[in-house]
Amino acid sequence: MDKLFLVSFLGLLITHAVGGNMLYDKFNILGELEDLDIAEEDMELFEDPSWISERGGKVLVNVDSFGAVGDGVSDDTEAFRKAWNTSCATSKSVLLVPPGHRYLVNATRFKGPCEERLVVQIDGTIVAPDEPNDWDPNLPRNWLVFSKLEGVVFQGNGVIDGSGSKWWASSCKKNKSNPCRGAPTALTIDSSSSIKVSCPGDSPNTDGIHITGSTNVVLQDSKIGTGDDCISIVNASSGIKMKRIYCGPGHGVSIGSLGKDNSTAIVTKVVLDTALLRETTNGVRIKTWQHVCSCGSLIKGGSGYVRGVRFENVRMEDVANPIIIDQFYCDSPKTCQNQTSAVQISQIMYRNISGTTKSKEAMKFACSDTTPCSNIVLRNINLEKKDGTAETYCNSAQGFGYGIVHPSADCLSSNDKGYILIDHKENSELAEPTGDHIAHTEL
Repeated sequence: MDKLFLVSFLGLLITHAVGGNMLYDKFNILGELEDLDIAEEDMELFEDPSWISERGGKVLVNVDSFGAVGDGVSDDTEAFRKAWNTSCATSKSVLLVPPGHRYLVNATRFKGPCEERLVVQIDGTIVAPDEPNDWDPNLPRNWLVFSKLEGVVFQGNGVIDGSGSKWWASSCKKNKSNPCRGAPTALTIDSSSSIKVSCPGDSPNTDGIHITGSTNVVLQDSKIGTGDDCISIVNASSGIKMKRIYCGPGHGVSIGSLGKDNSTAIVTKVVLDTALLRETTNGVRIKTWQHVCSCGSLIKGGSGYVRGVRFENVRMEDVANPIIIDQFYCDSPKTCQNQTSAVQISQIMYRNISGTTKSKEAMKFACSDTTPCSNIVLRNINLEKKDGTAETYCNSAQGFGYGIVHPSADCLSSNDKGYILIDHKENSELAEPTGDHIAHTEL
């Protein structure tokens, strides 16, 4: 039906000479976004974590064999480093964090490149130090960092526990009298390719996942609850595919923030396919810095681009800002002002997204006046507000929609700024995303 509609509509467009090139460009962009896919390599996932020293051609490297105690008190960092070095240097190895133990690990970098087909099997609990004052000053913003890897599988039934309670208590976001300081990211995968992160759909993750400087990453079957972004994708990342994701509580699934301190940021070819977001402060979000005034200094918004992104088959349940592009992002205690530079955002598709919004702005496209968003495509959107009227807000955003789009997003058809109100929806069915394998349980 969609194809017939497009063919008929295209026939009408051919009769109009004015703006024809622009309309053909729209359909070219539509085809590119519809066909956008991230190739998944054939990686073997292992169901049975009960390893012996060698099994099926795999070589077990158990952290306990390198002196890890696993009592949650003893420092097991060095044992993890030794186990990593051995597994990284061994072809077809499995680095095992066994179940039933809590391993205290300080901030550490696990570097590649490694031998082929490395599996990191986390079935126990890895716990961070709980005292911010004892954090390693050489790694102030990181805890577990994996870098320069290719074709590595992360999986298991375990927990990565960031021990974040004291960090949050001392945050200036919690108490404005506290000094603002950066807290470490729990898990970072950096400068890597063909990575797969997998865990059971009902396993509670206490920390979000941060992807930076990486290509060809597959993140699937993950349940994430956090006080920040469930998943964030930042600079120099391409070919990122997320499948069957549960997010809540948290700040949603985000690209960004990008462009802080006048930096250049590039993110391309990102797909989120099948997700449930419940009671999060954002849904699917792209956020870039434009300008910040902080401590008397000016921080510009940077440059670069976000291009070739598709969010599809997503269910929202009581989510604030279900669909949002924010080029005025400001994570600062001071008031932010506009700047002339910004990261360019284009070729973004939202497809088969439904559910309920807490905020009146179910869709918000707040783009830069000097670097407008372009080629935003909406297909089969149905977002309702339980206690009021849903709205779409546009600022310097250009795009188009087809199929059902509710609330209406007519403001995308021009550079006009303002709200589009809707108090009814078309009498049509919207395809619901399939989420049978996502656990609908609270964290």
